[in-house]
Amino acid sequence: MPAVAAPADKRFRRAHVKPGRRNRVTLSALFKAARTLAVLAVVLYGAWRGRALVLGASALHVNRIAIHGNERLSRGEVLGMVDGLEGEHLLGIGLDGWRDRLLAQPWVAEATLRRILPGTVDIVVRERRPMAIARIGNRLHLVDASGVIIDEYGPAYADIDLPIVDGLGAEPRRGSPAVDHARADLTGRLLAALGTRPDLAARVSQIEAADARNAVVMLEGDTAMLRLGDRDFVERIQSYIDLAPALRERVAEIDYVDLRFDERVYVRPAAHGRGPRD
Repeated sequence: MPAVAAPADKRFRRAHVKPGRRNRVTLSALFKAARTLAVLAVVLYGAWRGRALVLGASALHVNRIAIHGNERLSRGEVLGMVDGLEGEHLLGIGLDGWRDRLLAQPWVAEATLRRILPGTVDIVVRERRPMAIARIGNRLHLVDASGVIIDEYGPAYADIDLPIVDGLGAEPRRGSPAVDHARADLTGRLLAALGTRPDLAARVSQIEAADARNAVVMLEGDTAMLRLGDRDFVERIQSYIDLAPALRERVAEIDYVDLRFDERVYVRPAAHGRGPRD
């Protein structure tokens, strides 16, 4: 039977890659992948080992705490507030938490902590400045101009010479004494004004701030209560001092003098007087 020639299908293409070459390509890809994994493993191990060396380095553990800015507080007292900080890893400690510990102490108004290599934490504190001794109930307390009670006044603070202020107390908070902030602000402004006139400040023997809009003072050797309002404190005290001789001629014993009205001075006689008068 004669052979029949079939036309070649032009869409058919013979594979040009021999089986042996395909195997060589697969092995090469596997080798490259294995080499990449090996390099990655070495890098990861090096990073882990480096981290372990860094964390274990004694130079990076806190071995010194430097303290600055403390005046009333001793170095030992500040160290007591951050007990446990020494020995911690310098790069791993959360400084904000240690700062919060410092701020929980009433004497500390502000605190800054920073890391210094090798092994040092530097602490800078700013202490509160007591402005007065507040009589709250039957106890005396050191308070600052913002109304924060710093500590109970006692023999340890005998070197602090500040005026005693009545009327600053507010409703106790969680069983602890508290200060009314508006009255503390009034007292702070009064004392700041008196700071510009040391001669007048030396004559003030008593301050009362029960009314946040009306500071009342008494002078040494004078039983009259001077109502000063909430401004022009120095001018009004000086006005009374200038008028006092004439006032005493008219009223021998004075209960209070109201100086809040710039053009008029009201005087109330003590005991059974005739009432306010010009």
